[in-house]
Amino acid sequence: MHTPIRPIRKAVFPVAGLGTRFLPATKAVPKEMLTIVDRPVLQHVVDEARAAGIEHFIFVTGRNKGVIEDHFDNQFELEATLEARGKKKELEALLRDLPAAGQTSFTRQQAPLGLGHAVWCAREIVGNEPFALLLPDMLHHGRSPCLADMITAYNTSGGNLIAVAPVPDDQTHQYGIVGVKDAKAKVAPITGMVEKPKPGTAPSNLHITGRYILQPEIFALLEKQERGAGGEIQLTDSMIRLMGDARQPFHAVRFDGTIYDCGSKLGFLTANVALALEREDLAAEFKREVQRLLNV
Repeated sequence: MHTPIRPIRKAVFPVAGLGTRFLPATKAVPKEMLTIVDRPVLQHVVDEARAAGIEHFIFVTGRNKGVIEDHFDNQFELEATLEARGKKKELEALLRDLPAAGQTSFTRQQAPLGLGHAVWCAREIVGNEPFALLLPDMLHHGRSPCLADMITAYNTSGGNLIAVAPVPDDQTHQYGIVGVKDAKAKVAPITGMVEKPKPGTAPSNLHITGRYILQPEIFALLEKQERGAGGEIQLTDSMIRLMGDARQPFHAVRFDGTIYDCGSKLGFLTANVALALEREDLAAEFKREVQRLLNV
């Protein structure tokens, strides 16, 4: 009997990181709330999840992250002020971004024990159903939202899916890399997975880009709290173990777009420039300013 494919309703966002690469900016402001033009990085990623049909947004937070919870809540004084001043466009934009009551959940990761541990902290909220996992540092920008493409593939394949994209061969040692049956296919079965392979040993040039669809069986493996690279509980280690179960197929979904690593200063700055140049209200004047700076 064919097992029905259960829908993806929930998404997990690990947002407990300290953001040390952006100090002192992140001393009091979470790195996920730094803005790409005029929207926090995290808002861009939540937008991606919402466009894919996600109904419940689960944030794994840490200390000094209360502003994230506030961001996804009503701010009555601000809304009343905007309404009183006739700023309807701004008010409508705020309300449009606001999740409905009960659509957000927040849980704490009390210690920085790795991505696998952060995912495990969401286990009670996710429950026994498949879920999406989105790393907020990795901003996926393309014609079609990355997670939407993944859910389309999931509705055919079921199981577990990982978004991937090619990197130069001489950079594979910097990433988690997957081996696949067909490296050029949009969706392909995964044949292997390795975290930061030694130069010349990578099974392909397809790196894991920070978007996942996972079955709840991953939690039982993360429950063992086994430490991997860097002394942390690594998600990749548990995914490799899950791949050993024939009932848990893994597929790679190739993302056709640009990925900005907003956890790095260069990626963050590049994303700001790229997205600003796409804004009708900013592009022309901003382009002139950039050109002026380059000429100087």
